[in-house]
Amino acid sequence: MMPIEIYDKEEFRKIAERAIECRVKRLKDVVKIKARTKRYLYTIKVKPEEADEFIKTLKCRRIVEV
Repeated sequence: MMPIEIYDKEEFRKIAERAIECRVKRLKDVVKIKARTKRYLYTIKVKPEEADEFIKTLKCRRIVEV
């Protein structure tokens, strides 16, 4: 099963609330944030300059830098 990519930040925030864990992967040109729920893995790509502010707004149980 493939991960589901989300493009809307508000929608991803709602998903992150019910996620077991959120992982942050920092690449050269983009930051990927992955939310693991019971059934699916959801991902969103954000710009590196927006990433820290966006991560602070997430209400995820556990946030892990990968």
